[in-house]
Amino acid sequence: MKVVIVDDQTLIRDGLVTICERLPDVEVVAAAGDGQQALAAVEEHAPDVVLMDLRMPRMDGIEATRAITAGHPHTHVVVLTTYSDDESISAALAAGALGYLTKDAGRDDIDRALRAAARGQALLDPAVHARLVALVSRQQPAEAPDQLPDGLTAREAEVLGCMARGLSNREIAGALVVSEATVKTHVNRVFAKTGSRDRGQAIAYAHRHGIDRLG
Repeated sequence: MKVVIVDDQTLIRDGLVTICERLPDVEVVAAAGDGQQALAAVEEHAPDVVLMDLRMPRMDGIEATRAITAGHPHTHVVVLTTYSDDESISAALAAGALGYLTKDAGRDDIDRALRAAARGQALLDPAVHARLVALVSRQQPAEAPDQLPDGLTAREAEVLGCMARGLSNREIAGALVVSEATVKTHVNRVFAKTGSRDRGQAIAYAHRHGIDRLG
């Protein structure tokens, strides 16, 4: 797994490089101090995952994440930041980040998030996930929608609800008693109907529309 580390603080950046280089099967191909350097590193190295800070000079992590996910669909972004406010979380997920960790995350948390992102799966810090659910709960009615949005079928909504609960395709297949290939088909249809580029955006969609309570 090729990884790019992005953080404007040299001490933190160097520490993250050291942590990631000690993870099995992980190669840190570049380290960047801002979003512009991150974009250049992605263009040069085509990494699997970018570990991205948010607040940086010249180009912040939100703008860099948006540019990376738009121009390099095979590179996934995991945010690692000190900020866990609603605005930062929502903006990062809307920009296309697949993972969101705070800087009190440990080595194992970073390892899991990188590997999940490399597989195209979302992984949120538990506290971040709780804040996201609370934010959506304040914005949406408590009941699940009577009519599903954007032409989603009941089964697709179930699959999306399972995704929002953090289940992998294999786990969804077990929960719904279908094949993993069938789940992949439903996931692809969910992406198409919701306009989501990845699981992170699909999960944000599920929270906005109350589908996280299904499945």
